[in-house]
Amino acid sequence: MTRLQRLYQRAEALGLQVYFLPLQARRGISTPDGAIGMDPDRQESAAAEAVCLAHEMGHCVTGSFYTAEAGRIERLRCEARAQRWAYDALVPLEELRRLLRQGVTRPDELAEHFDVTEGFLRECLDYYKNTKNAI
Repeated sequence: MTRLQRLYQRAEALGLQVYFLPLQARRGISTPDGAIGMDPDRQESAAAEAVCLAHEMGHCVTGSFYTAEAGRIERLRCEARAQRWAYDALVPLEELRRLLRQGVTRPDELAEHFDVTEGFLRECLDYYKNTKNAI
């Protein structure tokens, strides 16, 4: 079973409903009632789909929602909380540490192992390194 499949199972276990529909300007969207919309035509790969789904799940799990009227700081705060949840969900710190100890250090290899995009992996590494001082 792929990480993406496990992520969909996790969403279901959390009571989140995932819908596939065309979205005008986004790859994904979520609502406070636990609905997640994913645009299948905007997902370039399974890794990109996992990153998008985890981010939207992060909004739901952390309650990080905002309205169109919200200020820039509030929007950034909510987006950061959702993204941090996605980092922890897709790239578990202990598994990352194990791989680093084994000498797997190239971002492309790590991204492939975790089935995430390389850009997401690089952001995640920065998060763990700078925010948590964990690696």
